[in-house]
Amino acid sequence: MSEEILMNITPMETRVAVVENGVLQEVHIERTQSRGLVGNIYKGRVVRVLPGMQAAFVDIGLERAAFIHMGELQIPEGRQIDSISGLLHDGQALVVQVTKDPIGSKGARLTTYFSMPSRYLVHMPSSDHIGVSLKIEDETERERLKLLVADCLKAETLPEFGGFIIRTAAEGVNEADMRADIRYLYRLWQQVQEQINDCSGNCLIYEELPLALRTLRDLVGEQTEKIRIDSRETLGKALQFVTELVPGVGELIEHYPGERPLFDLHGIEDEIQRALERKVPLKSGGYLIIDPTEAMTTIDVNTGAFVGHRNLEETIFKTNLEAAMAIARQLRLRNVGGIIIIDFIDMEDEEHRRQVLRTLERQLERDHAKTHITGLTELGLVQMTRKRTRESLSQLLCEPCSTCQGRGELRTAETVCYEVFREILREARAYQAEGYLVLASQSVVDRLLDEEAGNLADLETFIGRPIKLQVESLYSQEQYDIVLL
Repeated sequence: MSEEILMNITPMETRVAVVENGVLQEVHIERTQSRGLVGNIYKGRVVRVLPGMQAAFVDIGLERAAFIHMGELQIPEGRQIDSISGLLHDGQALVVQVTKDPIGSKGARLTTYFSMPSRYLVHMPSSDHIGVSLKIEDETERERLKLLVADCLKAETLPEFGGFIIRTAAEGVNEADMRADIRYLYRLWQQVQEQINDCSGNCLIYEELPLALRTLRDLVGEQTEKIRIDSRETLGKALQFVTELVPGVGELIEHYPGERPLFDLHGIEDEIQRALERKVPLKSGGYLIIDPTEAMTTIDVNTGAFVGHRNLEETIFKTNLEAAMAIARQLRLRNVGGIIIIDFIDMEDEEHRRQVLRTLERQLERDHAKTHITGLTELGLVQMTRKRTRESLSQLLCEPCSTCQGRGELRTAETVCYEVFREILREARAYQAEGYLVLASQSVVDRLLDEEAGNLADLETFIGRPIKLQVESLYSQEQYDIVLL
């Protein structure tokens, strides 16, 4: 598998595309005026403690107060505290780290268990444990890495400054690179502590790296063959960053000087547009329907025009296999998080069900976000979760339709006409007017003058008052007003 990382940089935003074998797999977008907050450390102030919820709201200088649960608060050793009121009080200063960006109407989520990643490690100041990523499965390599980190800490003669999680990228790493990583994290933690001591009131203590540098730290792997950047300024920063933290990656980085936009050259713009659509076609002729809701995202698999060559069961099995691969890609591409329900087409063969589920699991192994699948029910439903830390692609690029308010449907002109009739009847019973003026959209007025003309005449006779119509070009099909004359 060959992988390219493409970076499109403008003063307004940074966009990163991960392309595997010529196919877009991930898109990351960070806008200059609204950068993500995950990983940032703030000194804030408790504004409200909620003992009933065992949680508190903390002002860290954002538009909405952030939220922290008692389980995310460090409890001093030797103390047993049953209520959050024993830890926090209104007005208290508190140093916190953002674990989830504000999404929709919800404020940011916080923790006091800090974690700061480097290329090979995640530093956890409040721990003394050395753990290893579960994606490193070889037990011999896991033990080697644990011993390597412990030996490097001794060799660097650094004072104890916390525990570490060894990241997947560390597999096969040598001692020199690991020691460089530890030195970087030690300097970073020293800077954070100095900032905490120097800061008074609400302030930003530590800011996570910008997207371009975060990509070099977190997304570059053994399969990465090329990193193309279309900005000379960012290219310089990237080369300086990898020299210090990710040695060996510098030779993969190159500048793209072409006049044709980098994303256009690789068809990325079209792929992003398709990732915002509800329907996802499959090569076989089947398709997916992806519907995000407030509580979860549902994905429906359909055979469409694909009828197979032998029988219906074969058709269903092949469609579900292809869908499983497409779904894993769509989750990464759209950055779908939270609860996800997948409605595969019902399969009678137990072996077919097992293979479809295994295919989905295998494809999700390449996902950087944490995923968990509960299994496949008899109805063909798969329930899974994918860790949500940032907004999805659609939340970032789109907003609810001002006409339908995000429902995706409008009341028909006929329905609105009947609502108008009922409203006129209510007004006629309540007020003695000379007549009524209906302000409505073109489609509603056209229907009142055509298909509903007879009903409109009957209503005028019934109430004994004239009804006039006026088109309001700025009204949506569902909007109307009744004016008393």
